[in-house]
This record gives sequence, structure tokens and C-alpha cells, in this order.
Amino acid sequence: MPRYRMTVEYDGGPYVGWQRQDNGPSAQGAIEAAVLSLTGETVSIRGAGRTDSGVHAMGQVIHADLSKEWLPFKLQNALNAHLRLGRQRVSILNVEVVTEHFDARFSALRRHYLYRIISRQAPLAIEAGKAWWVPKALDHEAMHAAAQTLVGRHDFSTFRSVHCQANSPVRTLDRLDVTRNGELIEIRATAQSFLHNQIRSFAGTLKLAGEGKWTVDDVRSALEARDRKACGPVAPPEGLYFMQVDYPDVITERRVKVEEESDGDDDLS
Repeated sequence: MPRYRMTVEYDGGPYVGWQRQDNGPSAQGAIEAAVLSLTGETVSIRGAGRTDSGVHAMGQVIHADLSKEWLPFKLQNALNAHLRLGRQRVSILNVEVVTEHFDARFSALRRHYLYRIISRQAPLAIEAGKAWWVPKALDHEAMHAAAQTLVGRHDFSTFRSVHCQANSPVRTLDRLDVTRNGELIEIRATAQSFLHNQIRSFAGTLKLAGEGKWTVDDVRSALEARDRKACGPVAPPEGLYFMQVDYPDVITERRVKVEEESDGDDDLS
């Protein structure tokens, strides 16, 4: 049975999240419905990471096993046609045939996220629902300095949701950079995996540093507290984007060895 790897983009606004749920439409459900409409097959697709309601994706990666062999570009075009007919806010950006050893979730080496803040007095019109509007001035350099205290391997209990299902709060954060381009502040995070609400918790805490309410030492103390109550406010979902997933060039095992930190939520950031 051929396995297809797909790169997917979606607007998280209309969906309850990536994962199929009973309480509303999901991005996963939209793609599975398109596959059913196209092929008559009921499939369960696997994504590289789950995202919460309102969180967007520009580089979600999925895999699906289909009984028929398709030319990748024909499968891409056909699925996109069915997604458009269903008025879904989901697009298949790329399709390729992979071996059965590829797994969108377990083969992933790193996941990359972006959090967007627009810092200006005027409310958002075009960017509404696509960024966090902060009407106060923010010092992005102070935010970046504070972010560096979070990089590395830590117990991130302070920065995970009380609903997080991961077995361990320990994660290795490879990157947490804050940059500015005019009104737009971007927070870019990279790790093998993330805890539930971890990036949005980072963003809300770093905002306090940008406002001058918290210092670098305050952020470090919050991390060391290992207590959810020490976290800053959780940033809203509309500023968060699942950007990219890194995989090994050649996958020779059914599952690439997963570190102990890939044990639960696999994002829901």
C-alpha cells in the first residue's frame, strides 16, 4: 500500500485544532473527508504535531496510506480540488511518495514554530486573527535576552498547560529568538517536541519582559520555579504558526529513535 507524505497549510481560525474531534471541524478531518470524497477510502492520517484551535500551519507534515498508486502532483491537485469544493481553509502544498518506514510524527527530528505579535496602537484589520495585537510598545531586545534563559534542556513545568498529557516536563529547546521588523515582532522556536501551550506560554511571558514588567532574572526564576502559577499570561492562539518539520535525509528504520521527551502531547502549542 503506497504511503504519501504531504506538506499542509491551514488557517486555524475555523477549526477546533489539527486533530479530529467531536466538538467541531478539524484540519485533519477536512483532509480525511477530501480523501474519502476522492478515493472512497476512509483513512486515518497522522500529522507531525497537533495544534490547538485557532493555531495556523504553513508547514504541517502528514502521511497517509492509500490503496491506489498516484502521481504526486495529480494527488495534490485532486485533493486540493475537493478541499475547495468543501470550502475548507486547508491546502496541500506538496505530495511525495515515501517508504513505509516514514512516519510523520515519529520520524521528525525537529519542529519549528513562529509566534507573531504586532505592536501598535491601532487595532488590526487585515491581520486580525493572524497575529496577537499588543497596543503597548515592546522592547524586542529585552524579550530576546529573556528568551535565552529558556534555551537548553530544562524542566518546563512552568510553561506547560495543566492539561498537558506528556509524561515528562523535560524538553530540549534548541532555539528561541525574538526579532523585530517595524510593528511586527517574531518569536521563533525550535525543538524536537513541545509541551501543550509551551510556545504560547513563552510568548506571554516574554511580552512581560518587552513591557519592562519582568527582567531576565524574573524569567529565569519562573523557569526554576517549575510551577505553572509562576508563568506569565498565555498568549492567544491566533499568533502561532506551525512552520516546518525536519526529517533525516534517509530513513532506514520503521521509526527513527525517539528521545524520551517525545512522550506525549507532541505540541498542541
